[in-house]
Amino acid sequence: MHWHPSASDPARQGPSSAAPSAPSAPSAPSAPDRYGPEARFAVDREAELPTTNWEREVAWALEVGLQGADSIVDRRIPTFSRGELPHFAGINTFLKAPYVEDVRRCGEYDVAILGAPFDGGTTYRSGTRFGPQGIRKISALYGPYSFELGVDLRESITMADLGDVFTIPGNIEKTFDQISKAVSHVYSSGAFPVVLGGDHSIGYPTVRGVAEHLSGNLGIIHFDRHVDTQETDLDERMHTTPWFHATDIPNVPPQNLVQIGIGGWQAPRPGVKVGRERGTTIMTVTDCVDMGIEAAAERALEVAWKDAEAVWLSFDVDCLDAAFVPGTGWPEPGGFLPREVLKFIQIIADAAPLAGIEVVECSPPYDNAEITSLIATRVICDTLGCLVRSGHLPTRKGAS
Repeated sequence: MHWHPSASDPARQGPSSAAPSAPSAPSAPSAPDRYGPEARFAVDREAELPTTNWEREVAWALEVGLQGADSIVDRRIPTFSRGELPHFAGINTFLKAPYVEDVRRCGEYDVAILGAPFDGGTTYRSGTRFGPQGIRKISALYGPYSFELGVDLRESITMADLGDVFTIPGNIEKTFDQISKAVSHVYSSGAFPVVLGGDHSIGYPTVRGVAEHLSGNLGIIHFDRHVDTQETDLDERMHTTPWFHATDIPNVPPQNLVQIGIGGWQAPRPGVKVGRERGTTIMTVTDCVDMGIEAAAERALEVAWKDAEAVWLSFDVDCLDAAFVPGTGWPEPGGFLPREVLKFIQIIADAAPLAGIEVVECSPPYDNAEITSLIATRVICDTLGCLVRSGHLPTRKGAS
């Protein structure tokens, strides 16, 4: 989809018994029985959604992409691919949102996408510097409409892709400064920041970029198989350390850090010790499944939002079982199923406005059939969709 700036200014019947030796085909079921409860909502909701911005996009595409050849019957098709279709064509921005070169304009949009292509904090398999590219590429597979959520992002919000932060491959600290400045700029503009990682070391500078604009506390909801709370790793602030340093920020108390999905054989003991001493909250996959995803999500919200002004969502793709995320640096069996994670995310985004979201540790060089990048895209889309349907986006009246 291409949200161009100009578009945003503004009782079942049974078989017949007449011939028992040759049963006739069943009649069409009546409307109440054709759908399950969720499907009934989805089908009815779709009829209520507007198509205004889609129509604007079609008109814009014809204007800037030229009317299609005379042999093209569908006169909505331009000569040059512009906008959502075809999904395999065009430039790889996230969800084909407009690429905005002038980042000073990001505040004109409800949502701003920015990549943080950095894997200098990786301690084993590198490749997450290509995460933003991988996520953007597979995001072209998606349209703006979610059947189950009953949301059409194109008709609800405006989005822009700002491109990537200029990271410094050989210098972790300078990269952190760059990322903090970028996230700070987007957050202060009023746009909702969506950060495409990158390894999880970026969790510290992203949080730092938001926290400086708050008068109160910032909570963190952290999906991961790893605690990431040790002070250093290999003598540096690596992707195993972001939450030690983030919770050193005065208004990011460790008591507001809730970590979801932790477990397996890759949780360094120094990090566990820090979490125990600082009073962070940890829920394993078994904890969440046994208590139920709904109850686990409520618990996570209670912790993160306690006396907090805002909450940042940090999603590491390796919180899912390794079978679903081969393209990551530290895959670990025994993680969540995709439907469990998506349900969790939906509850969190429905509950209250978020400060922003980062999706990290997507490593395309290790991915198979782009399935890791696909789940990263889905997490972002479901988060945005639930924020929209619950009225948390757009944040400004009349913004879209």
